[in-house]
Amino acid sequence: MEFNLVQTIAISALPVIFAITLHEAAHGYVAKLFGDNTAFVLGRISLNPVRHIDMVGTIIVPLAILATSKLFGSGILFGWAKPVPVDFSALRNPKRDMLWVAAAGPFANLLMAILWAFVLKFALIMPHSAFTLPLSLMAEVGIKANLVLMVLNLLPILPLDGGRIAVSLLPNRLAYSYSRLEPYGFPILLLLLFTDTLGIILNPALLMCLQLFESIFQI
Repeated sequence: MEFNLVQTIAISALPVIFAITLHEAAHGYVAKLFGDNTAFVLGRISLNPVRHIDMVGTIIVPLAILATSKLFGSGILFGWAKPVPVDFSALRNPKRDMLWVAAAGPFANLLMAILWAFVLKFALIMPHSAFTLPLSLMAEVGIKANLVLMVLNLLPILPLDGGRIAVSLLPNRLAYSYSRLEPYGFPILLLLLFTDTLGIILNPALLMCLQLFESIFQI
């Protein structure tokens, strides 16, 4: 069954928006656990995606990628939400706790991918109908979107979560030198994206994750 662009967007919107926005909410929640209430005070520890949506990063960019790739036919789904503010100096142990705050986002994506895998499994065992087909396609997007964001954010490039994890793990002098590269991180990331290098870097890890999910959940 062929889906047009509007149907593709309708199926993809919910899992993609939640993948991007709950990733950010997780950062704020873990930051609060470790002593920083900044995101909590600003109302950013919320499951409401509206509180996290960035019009360009959460809506326009993912839709543009979906429009050109037709549901992951090619390329890497890329997007971002409004960053949750974290005052690392307010953490009880800033350098150590930075690791857990940063890792919370990718971990949230992993949990959401697992949830969508259960949804897909449910859709596949139910009798085939007009409801189960869109549900299974939505679940597939949910799995892929969350795994892409998890793998992407674990790249050791600041300001991605992997970069913050690297700063947390490096000795103090190296961590300071590495942190000074942050202003160059986003331009580097965009360059990798638009030259298709990002896909070359991420695809092996993403393929491995997808194969693991298929094996575990038999989907």
